[in-house]
Amino acid sequence: MIASRHSKMLCLRQVCLFTLRHYQARALSSDLLLSQINSCTHEDEVFSLVGKNKARLSEKHVGIALNVLWQLQKKRPLLLRTSDYVRNHSQFLTLRILAENKVEHMEDEAIVDTLYSILRLSAEDHDSLTEALVTEAWKRLERLSLPALSKFALCLYKQHRHFSPITGEVAHIVDVKLDSIQDIRILSVLMISISDVISQSFRDRLLLKAGQLLEENDEVHFNYAKRILQFLQNVKLRYHPLLEKCNKIFLKSASHLDIHSMHFILGLYEQLGFDNAEFRLVAKQLLSETIDDYDDPETFTKLFYNLGPVAGSKVRERLLATAEYMADKFSSYQVLLILKAMQKMKCRNSHLLKKMASVLHMHLDSYHVLQLVKLTQYLVALRCQNLELMAKLEKLLFGCLKSSVIPADTAAIIRVLAMLPSFQVEEITINKAAAVLPQFSLHHLNCIATALVKWNHYDQLHWQNSSELCVKLLQKLKECGLQRLQKANNLNLLLEELTHVNGEWLEEVINEETMATCQRLIDQITWANVLPLSCFLIKTNYRCPSLLDRIASVTAENIDKIHPSEIYFILFLFSALNYDPPANEEFFESCIQHLTSNLSCFETHHLVLLGHVLAVAGYFPPVLITRIFNVSFLSQLDAQLEVLPNPLKKRVHMHLMKLNRAVCLECPEFHIPWFHERYCQRIYHSRSSRINPLRQHVHRMLAEILGGSHYARISVLTPYYYEIDFECVLDENKKPLSYMGQTVSLDDTEGMHLRHGFKDEGRKALPPGAQRIALEFLDSKAFSKDSRHLKGEPAVKKRHLEMLGYRVVQIPHFEWNSMGLSTKAEQVEYLRKHLYGIQ
Repeated sequence: MIASRHSKMLCLRQVCLFTLRHYQARALSSDLLLSQINSCTHEDEVFSLVGKNKARLSEKHVGIALNVLWQLQKKRPLLLRTSDYVRNHSQFLTLRILAENKVEHMEDEAIVDTLYSILRLSAEDHDSLTEALVTEAWKRLERLSLPALSKFALCLYKQHRHFSPITGEVAHIVDVKLDSIQDIRILSVLMISISDVISQSFRDRLLLKAGQLLEENDEVHFNYAKRILQFLQNVKLRYHPLLEKCNKIFLKSASHLDIHSMHFILGLYEQLGFDNAEFRLVAKQLLSETIDDYDDPETFTKLFYNLGPVAGSKVRERLLATAEYMADKFSSYQVLLILKAMQKMKCRNSHLLKKMASVLHMHLDSYHVLQLVKLTQYLVALRCQNLELMAKLEKLLFGCLKSSVIPADTAAIIRVLAMLPSFQVEEITINKAAAVLPQFSLHHLNCIATALVKWNHYDQLHWQNSSELCVKLLQKLKECGLQRLQKANNLNLLLEELTHVNGEWLEEVINEETMATCQRLIDQITWANVLPLSCFLIKTNYRCPSLLDRIASVTAENIDKIHPSEIYFILFLFSALNYDPPANEEFFESCIQHLTSNLSCFETHHLVLLGHVLAVAGYFPPVLITRIFNVSFLSQLDAQLEVLPNPLKKRVHMHLMKLNRAVCLECPEFHIPWFHERYCQRIYHSRSSRINPLRQHVHRMLAEILGGSHYARISVLTPYYYEIDFECVLDENKKPLSYMGQTVSLDDTEGMHLRHGFKDEGRKALPPGAQRIALEFLDSKAFSKDSRHLKGEPAVKKRHLEMLGYRVVQIPHFEWNSMGLSTKAEQVEYLRKHLYGIQ
């Protein structure tokens, strides 16, 4: 019996040893297969191993095989990838089936890696495998590591699950674990992935955390900064501290940025309303150096879009010629990009425009409605003369209008149809607008109003009772706008709508109610919305003391929370409207202290604009003035002006001149020379200087009052190039002094008297007791709306003319055009009293 038991034990031992050897051999074989898969250098090698070892493939093999397939694609340039070949291969289907069957057995990270690889290999977003992987990952969400969680969140984002419950759960986990995240790569991925499901307070915590991690890491890859920009775009927030940090990273990494990255960054800057001349200058230099390297349509269109608007004439001609040569290869989107760039360049190259128009015929049917709207805008701006194309575009837009069920689309289509001079308005257009009027935002109401006013003005409404219908619709539109304002209870949402109200008619008819609504919501003014409110008030030109006082107090109380660039716009409001809030000195001083402590936040041209705004308000911070009027600063400014849009470039030039003039007149202790003589001469010689009928009429009356036309000069340029309507000189007995040698006819329409300096005959020293008088007529632009208060620029002009030795007489339009001065005799008497200082 003992022998029998021993025999059985021996047999059992042999079986166990055999089984152990079998599993060891199988494990060794598995490790070898895993190593072989990882060593593959071509997709066919992976597929060969899969085909030979189907029965032996574990969930680990399957996951690694899919990952290797993606890594092999990733190593290739985009145009050389073979995703279609991989996706259609029979062994890829085998891998997918095996993966779907083994999902539950995969490790946590393997599930996420497999999902990522499948999506990158261009599989369908919601096929059975991806759904199985997402479901399984969802079950294990709480135990995923932060790297795995970020990768999974990115997969959800790629699948457009922006608002799904699972994305909300990811956001909750990030909220709980935010303090423990120390990797900016992980954080940046999570930020863009959950951006659509976060609260404002959570958003602010993410911004602070991102800023902290960017600050702590000296070497941050530009891709992470790109994601931060994308997050800001997703949440539609121009957050300067992060934008500036990201911009520094891009500048530091400039040599590593290709055309695609530059296009992406500049595109996000454009959408966020952020611009950086230094980055544009670097981008221009890099793109100009590699202009011959881009010969495929995708990269060339990006080159054209970003380099064209800032390129010199020779480079621009090359770009235009290449675009014309390559036009037939452009996709529908690339055509849009080229036309948008041409609009930005104000380039109406007839050859290229004709070529683009001919290519557009092939693409028109592929555009969705908003692309058709943009396309029409570009072609109208470029004055496209292809009547066949414009007619087809008009027909497509009208078809879209008839089928449109989205109010925003309806408004956009009507707005752009109004840009087409040949469009014959049908009753259905008006009825379509009327049907959805109550659903329109103020922006959409503005679009409709602008179109109706234009059509009515140019008599494009031809059916019976069309004008009556148009008037009724405008009245209903006004009522909708007023009701929307009366119901508004959120200042932030209201300001967002008001930003886009810029049509004259609607803006005018709702102005009073708009200001009343803003005052009703005055308690909602915080440091976070003083900027949009200030920009709105600048645009409307309204001088509302209660709102201005609230803005000033909120700004002063929260000065450290407000970015310096935003302080500039707030000061611009007070400077432009010439308004002094309570504690005016303290308000300006606290703002100036904040600005001068953070001058590094400003680009060179921004500092010029800031200096001018402060000068209008009568402030000249020494640290700012000495920084601007410095040779190296002005050289840097010249370089950066090359890449600024022309309107901004002209504005900076003009404001630098005005600042130079103000410093010379008001702060001689700085010893800043006047160096804008030639610039002023060029500006004034290039513009029309014809004398209008009002000036001729007033000149005759002055001649009557003073005793002859030789006692008053018309359209005079003073030292430092101020233009004044009329100039005359009275001696100590208030008798006029003649301008000898002046022979200006009362009917002269070209007589402008240019003073080249202090030493010409017109600026000779006056007799003792004599005074030089500047007579100025002020139109409505010199005053804030609904107010008789003088704005900043005309107030500064008066101040400077007095420094130049003038007694300044300003005639407001509301006095000159009043019923009290309805006859010539009354006007003459009015002028006499002001000239002679009679009360």
